[in-house]
Amino acid sequence: MEVMRHTSTFLRPPTPAADGPSLAYALVVLNQRLPRFAPVLWNHAKLRIFADGGANRVYDGMPKFFPEQDPSEIRRRYKPDIIRGDMDSIRPEVQEFYCNLGVKIEDVSYDQDTTDLHKCIAFICDSTPELDKSKLCILVAGALGGRFDHEAGNINVLYKFSGTRIILLSDDCLIQLLPRTHSHEIHIQSSVQGPHCGLIPIGAPSASTTTTGLQWDLTDTGMSFGGLISTSNIVREERITVNSDSDLLWTISIKKDI
Repeated sequence: MEVMRHTSTFLRPPTPAADGPSLAYALVVLNQRLPRFAPVLWNHAKLRIFADGGANRVYDGMPKFFPEQDPSEIRRRYKPDIIRGDMDSIRPEVQEFYCNLGVKIEDVSYDQDTTDLHKCIAFICDSTPELDKSKLCILVAGALGGRFDHEAGNINVLYKFSGTRIILLSDDCLIQLLPRTHSHEIHIQSSVQGPHCGLIPIGAPSASTTTTGLQWDLTDTGMSFGGLISTSNIVREERITVNSDSDLLWTISIKKDI
């Protein structure tokens, strides 16, 4: 089975060849509080999209990371490539500000069957030929916290676009899908993440999951809701391996001091 390798070097400032074979990062900002490492995510991204009210979050929140600088200058510096969504949350003055900067604003409220995140991921996958999709990794800021139905919708997007690397981020943790079609090798960035982690069989039960590198490794272990799930596990090695007959969610804590 082909091995899929994962690393979270996007949590650290960009350095030459930091990701080995370079990944093409895209950033989607949702309508939740910006994580404290938002400027670092921005600097990694080749494409930046605000999902509707995510524009408010950047407009209000990004200047707070640079209190010694002119807020207007910060807002002009951190402008997106596009704002996309139902457009029912972005404030009028924020929309006007970005319009005046020439930012494309795309109202897709005619589609009420998908979330704003889904609309943004679909745009990245279908309308950005300049990005190498084989190396694409989509970082989603503000994906966790707030209403649970929004969180569930964001997790559903991981399954909807299971062939695309998508990482949901908050101040506290990240979540990504480990598709059953691959073996997985996770390289831990111990300076910025861990030690707490988990493997969650949300899509379907797992009859057999095997791991290495964890405090409580799994060996051909079955997992399901109503049964065992691997929560509050701890990374013990810099390299974690996961093999499962089911899609799993991988989550790991993000350290407070980054």
